[in-house]
Amino acid sequence: MDDVSRIIHSARLIDAGTETPDAWIRIEAGRVAASGTGGSWRALDADEVVDAGTVAGAGAVLTPGFVDLHGHGGGGRAHEEGVEAIRIARATHLAHGTTRAVISLVAGSPADLASRLGAIADLAQADASVLGAHLEGPFLDPGHHGAHDPALLLDPAPETVAALIEAARGSLVQVTLAPELPGAHEAIAQFAAAGVVVAVGHTGADVEATRRAFDAGATVLTHAFNAMPGLHHRAPGPVGAATGDPRVTIEVIADGVHVHPDVVRMLFAVAPGRIALITDAMAAAGAADGTYLLGSLPVTVEAGVARLAEGTIAGSTLTQDAALRTAVAAGVALPEAVTALTTTPARAIGRPELGSLAIGAVADAVLLSADLQVRRVFTGMV
Repeated sequence: MDDVSRIIHSARLIDAGTETPDAWIRIEAGRVAASGTGGSWRALDADEVVDAGTVAGAGAVLTPGFVDLHGHGGGGRAHEEGVEAIRIARATHLAHGTTRAVISLVAGSPADLASRLGAIADLAQADASVLGAHLEGPFLDPGHHGAHDPALLLDPAPETVAALIEAARGSLVQVTLAPELPGAHEAIAQFAAAGVVVAVGHTGADVEATRRAFDAGATVLTHAFNAMPGLHHRAPGPVGAATGDPRVTIEVIADGVHVHPDVVRMLFAVAPGRIALITDAMAAAGAADGTYLLGSLPVTVEAGVARLAEGTIAGSTLTQDAALRTAVAAGVALPEAVTALTTTPARAIGRPELGSLAIGAVADAVLLSADLQVRRVFTGMV
């Protein structure tokens, strides 16, 4: 934890869906202790006083720290490479405003996944920026495997589910599964009973099957439109089910590749307050084009776009600040776009103390220039 008491002033504060001009916050013991507008901050003491305009220029923007529910690596390293690789990836994304992240894993054998979950559990105890693990596989539809090795996909047998939950030691935050698999509804209940958020994804499910999964306890849609049927006017599919269900948070990869910016804007309009902008970043995020591994599959990155040999999109090279810029350029209002990086993902995983700069919240914050380039990142209590 950063123990320095701090005042950040003269910023456009974007928080809780609103914009407050000429705002300030005071941080004490890693939490927001006070806030206001104008020059009232001058009556308070602090170890450090940060003039937002000096650091980030005219029109400086202050937001809560970004929360990423779904990313696989960065800085040239994939999460499957181990704890040091995860630390490097986290440092890369932290520099782009992601103060807390769920560590996503691609499909692997149950034994390999159990080992990786144990390592993430240890890391989460030592590093509060690591919120736990997300198993994106192996419980996926082989017909919608995306960049997961189809040879490693499994039906969610109760004993396999139980073993993975046990291996994670309470640090398994989210799991993606295809609801049409045998035993999927029982698995949803099993995961939910263990406090794991269940996401529908990598699926061929139609709108009715997806609705049944949400009724069974799933509450997230994994990277909307990708690795699932599209939105058709006579077959609305998983996206149609998710947009119509107020219980569901919808992950969106706003990189201009996975989802067209016009469709990003449409999703914000149809599901306000329920969009979570994720990166789905693989190792090349914050690194050069080239050849990488995503799990066991080779990925080629050209012009910042990651693909398997046959052309399938294989994760992204996105950072959350870039997602913010893409969403705003698409016509999403800045307060709504910031909510999708902060409040909404934090709420989706039951972490209301994150994603906010209200008094008492964890003082994770991002200071950006008027054109939404990150200038400084602050982290609060562990």
